[in-house]
Amino acid sequence: MFSKVFSAHVNGIDAELVEVETDIGSMGLPSFSMVGLADAAVRESRDRVRAALKNININVFAKPITINLAPADFKKDGTYFDLPVAVGLALSGGCLTGSAQDVLFAGELSLDGRLRGVNGILSITLCAKGAGFKKIAVPKQNADEAAIVSGIEVYPFETLDNVLHFINEPDSYTPHKVDIKELFKKNSFYKENFAEVKGQLVARRCAEIAAAGMHNLLMIGAPGSGKTMIARRLPGIMPDMSLDEAIETTKIHSVAGLVRNSKDLKSTRPFFAPHHTSSNVALIGGTSKATPGQVSLATNGVLFLDEFLEFSRGVLETLRQPLEDGEVTIARAARTVTYPAKFMLAAAANPCPCGYLGDKNKECTCTQSQIQKYRSRLSGPLMDRIDLHVEVHSVDIKDLSSMSDGESSENIRERVKKAHEIQNARSGVFNSRLTEKELKKHCKLDAQGQKIIETAAKKYSLSARAYSKLLKTSRTIADLEDAADIQPKHLLESLQYRMLTD
Repeated sequence: MFSKVFSAHVNGIDAELVEVETDIGSMGLPSFSMVGLADAAVRESRDRVRAALKNININVFAKPITINLAPADFKKDGTYFDLPVAVGLALSGGCLTGSAQDVLFAGELSLDGRLRGVNGILSITLCAKGAGFKKIAVPKQNADEAAIVSGIEVYPFETLDNVLHFINEPDSYTPHKVDIKELFKKNSFYKENFAEVKGQLVARRCAEIAAAGMHNLLMIGAPGSGKTMIARRLPGIMPDMSLDEAIETTKIHSVAGLVRNSKDLKSTRPFFAPHHTSSNVALIGGTSKATPGQVSLATNGVLFLDEFLEFSRGVLETLRQPLEDGEVTIARAARTVTYPAKFMLAAAANPCPCGYLGDKNKECTCTQSQIQKYRSRLSGPLMDRIDLHVEVHSVDIKDLSSMSDGESSENIRERVKKAHEIQNARSGVFNSRLTEKELKKHCKLDAQGQKIIETAAKKYSLSARAYSKLLKTSRTIADLEDAADIQPKHLLESLQYRMLTD
């Protein structure tokens, strides 16, 4: 007997519909074959499904069985095909009286028939909704994640037996529902506060500008001057993620296997700080399964690279494409996957190998050749992609011993939030992501401003990209002051944050 049920295959952060066709022959020796470009994990599902069905007293394995995963022109991987394969076998074996045509199935099976959570369920649920399905059956562990998607009924189950009973008697089950705002709200919390940062008025100002426009930030200064402390407080002053941003970020984390329950849903801006020994694959993504890297996991949040110049030059150069395009493409023999990489880069570096070049309290011990070799790891094209460059000096002892707190993250966040609302109303994107067409429209200068930027471009040999970033940063500074137009003072402030290298 033939049957067909539906599932989906995760490819990147999206999913593609897969038809699970099952045929149990009436004659022949017992066999179990699976076709349709299934990888090892999918082929192993034969043993899990066999044991799970037998343990709920369903035995359909005395005849030849063929399962086809269609379309057969792309490789399928993952364990989410266990459940649809089991359902297909139960249907073909005549063990069910109901229909499963309006339901999409996804889930891993244990040998005793219990359902285990799978990666990428948010992408699968969105695929099911897009394909016109009204219902999806998922493991209970994935219920909250799947229920984020509106317009489709989510039915969570703990065992295979429950799923089969649902097919026979669907009216006896109610769909799982969540309050999306409450679900994300309970995960919104930042521990670090800018009130704890002593001194560093210029660096704090740069952090505020960076957060308001999602501009990339480079902090150069001696060890212990507060670079890391400032970077770790950036997510706490950034505007809340929109629902679309939260779903996009959660999809990436789900595909990477980082969402196991409702506590892992991404409602706060992500913050990732990979070690300086990280490889290209760890940062950009890869492996044989083309998994997302740190640049993708940090989408809509902050990627903090401490000890920036200790990263190998090859690793740093791989950042150029995602910084420019906001996405990263990973090519493998079997497939090519594109992941979002819309992060804000915050980088911290020492000015020299010993760390004390220009420090007023400690003398630098490096030679000129050592300093040049150290700084040569950072190429001009990469520096061009960083909007704000700020020197972070050692904190004065009077500031350190002061009992008064600095300005709190809550106060800074209010200004950042207002600036973001202005940007959203004007163009729908952060200023750092303005296109050239939008730049001409929203970053017009008066005669004095035009003269300032032309003089700066000649004096500091600004590239076309640096010129563009200067205008975008100036637009953000103007937004923080609720100014309709970019004024000369906004340009001059923006320009001083490129004086370190240009």
